[in-house]
Amino acid sequence: MSQLSFQTFCIELYSEHKNLPGPEVYALFQKTGLFDMLNTDYEDLHGMSFEYLMQMFDEYLEGK
Repeated sequence: MSQLSFQTFCIELYSEHKNLPGPEVYALFQKTGLFDMLNTDYEDLHGMSFEYLMQMFDEYLEGK
């Protein structure tokens, strides 16, 4: 999976997880720097479970 595909996948998952529209999640990821983290840690993250990713995103975004 490419980094762009992974980012899109994460937006879709988080959108569903929080019941938010995709464009709102995209803006949130961009504003908080979550995209930077997804790029930097791509090798470690792309194999993680849905549950782990959603928990990590929630914790990351709560700290912003």
